[in-house]
Amino acid sequence: MAIYRFRITFEDYEDVYREIDMPSKSTFLDLHREIQKTTGYDTERSSSFYVSNDQWKKGIEIAYLPNDRKKANGVLNVEEIRLSKFIDDPHQKFYYTYNFDRPYDFHVELIKILKEEDGKEYPALFKKIGEAPRNLTAANFPISPDDDDEDEFVAEEGEEYGVDEEDDYDMFDDEEGEESEGGESNNSKEEDY
Repeated sequence: MAIYRFRITFEDYEDVYREIDMPSKSTFLDLHREIQKTTGYDTERSSSFYVSNDQWKKGIEIAYLPNDRKKANGVLNVEEIRLSKFIDDPHQKFYYTYNFDRPYDFHVELIKILKEEDGKEYPALFKKIGEAPRNLTAANFPISPDDDDEDEFVAEEGEEYGVDEEDDYDMFDDEEGEESEGGESNNSKEEDY
């Protein structure tokens, strides 16, 4: 059986990536779960793979936990589609979006096709570089015990949208005056020559 080695790179964190060996008979669901296993993310989040070209342009969508609109449009399901069905190129690419609520985008690229090694269990993590970034949700922010409503916003009178009418408009008059004074002094120097 053929083994596909995929490099999975965070789109916004190119120095963080994983290389995962997947059997060719695996489904996209297997790949989804293996990616989340290596990043520590929750596997039960709506996600999609997109068959891509060399410029990472999204093509056919293969979805996990698709919404009703996607189901109505006949989106492919990760549980039913084997990886081998969409491997047309020795460097086949898939664009992968994890967790549409707080998305992370990945580039998934086939980098090698190997032979199965006797005694080795698949899927297998071949290489892990960098730590996966963590989603910052409201639940992750610590609340200090002495946090009371001291930081309430108080609107200052006479100021709207960050402009204090008295001070900021006067500033423009001063600049014009400085320019004309500087211009006059330059002209008088030229006349001296």
